[in-house]
Amino acid sequence: MSAQVVRVGSRGSHLAKAMVAEVTAPLREAHPGITWKQHTVMTSGDRDRKSSLTDLGRSEVSVFATALEDALLAGEIDIAVHSFKDLATAPTPGTAIAALPRRGDPRDALCGTPLADLPVGARVGTGSPRRVAQLLALRPDVATTPIRGNVPPRLRRGRELGLAGVVLAAAGLRRLDLGHEITEALDPDAFPPSPAQGVIAVQVRETDTDLYALVAAVHDEATAAAATAERSLLAELHGGCSVPVGALATADGDRLRLVAQVTSLDGTTALRTAQAATLAEPADLGKRAATALLDQGAENILAQIRETPAP
Repeated sequence: MSAQVVRVGSRGSHLAKAMVAEVTAPLREAHPGITWKQHTVMTSGDRDRKSSLTDLGRSEVSVFATALEDALLAGEIDIAVHSFKDLATAPTPGTAIAALPRRGDPRDALCGTPLADLPVGARVGTGSPRRVAQLLALRPDVATTPIRGNVPPRLRRGRELGLAGVVLAAAGLRRLDLGHEITEALDPDAFPPSPAQGVIAVQVRETDTDLYALVAAVHDEATAAAATAERSLLAELHGGCSVPVGALATADGDRLRLVAQVTSLDGTTALRTAQAATLAEPADLGKRAATALLDQGAENILAQIRETPAP
């Protein structure tokens, strides 16, 4: 980092650039003497549009985050802006999460026909094993079609294929000014989102204490507590983007409530728990929720996808 310029690395999608803008706008106000310059880093997940998320997610390291972290550690960028759900639950040595700005809408959204109105046999687009499992749990009479890529192409592809709907993250749609595409924001109690969905993570090198202090201006404690609880749960379940784990923590005063669900890939079994704790103990809350799910037999469900050989 030069005295006046901070290089902000992100993926090259319109959504990634929108997240950079969301982070840097308040930073420019807080630090008017500094220039925050966006740098695009291409990730392996962006290059590979054919493999399923299940296959890509078999690695312990996120395919969407590794290139950004490599660029950060190599000094090619000064901070990395991630979708927090793309980061592995174990921190990458040499890096630190310096700020978690206020969370966007954490819910999943159906773009197309509302869930209750889908006709029998309707096809719904999603490339997420969790979303497939949760859809089948609620509507076993519908079919799912794998669909990947950035948000606008997924919406376009859904229309080209004649799908009844596409499931996407509400936060991404709203950040791209595509909120009008949402026909139903799915109830997170019945359709819990991916852990940390809607949360942006600002990552720095752990030795860059000056940068850490600069980006603290956008940190939100309630968001951090919720994301910590959700990712603690995921870590205890040894999960990643390829396993059907949904979780959402919400703050109410000094209390934090966590709803979590593990769903079998065919949707026939959905194990759920709801736990609460003080806002000061989010990691313990996540661990307790994970234990409750494991006590119900969640490991049997999670083992299914881990033991399924890649095609």
